[in-house]
Amino acid sequence: MFRYIPVIAFFGFICWIIVSADSGQQIIFMKMMAGVPYGDKLGHVFLYGVLTWLLNSALNYKVIKLREKSILLGAVIVFSFAVLEEITQLYFPQRTFDLIDLTADIIGITLFSWVPYIFYRRKQLQTESVYLP
Repeated sequence: MFRYIPVIAFFGFICWIIVSADSGQQIIFMKMMAGVPYGDKLGHVFLYGVLTWLLNSALNYKVIKLREKSILLGAVIVFSFAVLEEITQLYFPQRTFDLIDLTADIIGITLFSWVPYIFYRRKQLQTESVYLP
């Protein structure tokens, strides 16, 4: 159960950023990213990517089948949240629905799923080969 603490903490951090943006507040993180070229998009890649990495790790890289394809469960959960969060922006006058933001979320989810999963599988295969007779 302790492995979910970083996931919950980081999810809370993201929710704080979302609520601040929905209410029109400019918190320090938004101000910092505003000064960086494509900072908003990089923020989406990083925030959703790290959340995906933490959740996949906590779930021990559990894979589910969707239409005959194996997909990491954590990636599916974070993607669903990202789509829902982007859609809710339609209901806030100070926010805008943006497919480019959603694309940045998908890039982060994909990158932060794929790279750690490769290392996880390598480690798993090395451990298995140690126990082979």
